[in-house]
Amino acid sequence: MATSPLASLISLCLFFLPSLSSGCYTRLFAFGDSLTDTGNFLHSIRGQPDPVAQLPYGQTFFGRPTGRFSDGRIIVDFIAEAFGLPFTVPYLAGRSAEDFKYGANFAVGGATALKNNYFRERDVEPNWTEHSLDEQIRWFKQLLRLLPILQERDELMRNSLFFVGEIGGNDYNHLFIRKKTLDEIRDIVPDVADAIGAAVKDLIQLGAKTLVVPGNFPIGCVPLYLVVYQSENEEDYDKTGCINWLNEFTEYHNRMIINKINSLRESYPNVTIIYADYYGTSMNIFRHPLQFGIEVPLNACCGSDAPYNCTPSILCGSPGSSVCNDPLTYASWDGLHLTETIYKLVAEGILEGPYASPPLIKTCTNFKRNTGTVKLPFTDPFSST
Repeated sequence: MATSPLASLISLCLFFLPSLSSGCYTRLFAFGDSLTDTGNFLHSIRGQPDPVAQLPYGQTFFGRPTGRFSDGRIIVDFIAEAFGLPFTVPYLAGRSAEDFKYGANFAVGGATALKNNYFRERDVEPNWTEHSLDEQIRWFKQLLRLLPILQERDELMRNSLFFVGEIGGNDYNHLFIRKKTLDEIRDIVPDVADAIGAAVKDLIQLGAKTLVVPGNFPIGCVPLYLVVYQSENEEDYDKTGCINWLNEFTEYHNRMIINKINSLRESYPNVTIIYADYYGTSMNIFRHPLQFGIEVPLNACCGSDAPYNCTPSILCGSPGSSVCNDPLTYASWDGLHLTETIYKLVAEGILEGPYASPPLIKTCTNFKRNTGTVKLPFTDPFSST
């Protein structure tokens, strides 16, 4: 049925209404991969079976799968809650401008920072999503075109918070899985950083004033990597049990991201670009797990009975997998993604500091932190899953 001009106008007006937040950001827009995805991946595969589409995903908070790669909420959910905003709607789930009046989530599970053709040119045929970071930025521009007046667009960009990442991890995951050498993978890190920097620059030129750019998590502490790269050499591990050389690789990536952010800060001194230190805050947890109630830091909560509760051939939610009794005491959810507990701790480190520069709550005046979950006036597309 065709939409009437009046209905279209009402929808656009709703898109411009002030949000529920109190005196801070009116909308949240997020880009990235499965660490940030709130449902786009499931929409992109159009009903094909996938473990993330069923329990135990989502069991801790939602009581059902929502398209999040965790047992519950993820980092952007806690950020949204803190600012009194509803959870971000996955872009591919939206049906009208009204669905996005509090922002949108463009992240897709499996997404890379680099375009898929980049990998094809290096004789790596992608078997993952086509919705890389540049595609997600194009989606945002399409959404932005709903705004008919430049002044309104400028106001929206100025009052919105942009999360650009985490992204880049899959660029490396896909190559590590294919047993590429460390030197081969290190060679693409500057290109990954450039792609992330280009996306941030694009958003700034569109009018964004506050952006969060996270670094990567320590992959040397990820159960899947601990299984694939098991070593008899004790020197390959640090005191936490994480693999040294893999974490050193992550540190290299993060330094490149920090350098890119510093360069952008010089070019755009009136824009706030926050580096979110996912690595630092999670390593603090791995070094002192019991201080945070984490009794099992390096095993997957949902997986197999193999070492680290992780087997690449038995995914969480698939036949043969099992779930731990208490995800609150685990760091890893499914061997690759983290539990709601860890995501909440990471979000706190970004909001309050010291794992963000500046801490996110210091970027807006008269900030009054919301203490409850804001219900989104939107029908969850996975509510009947």
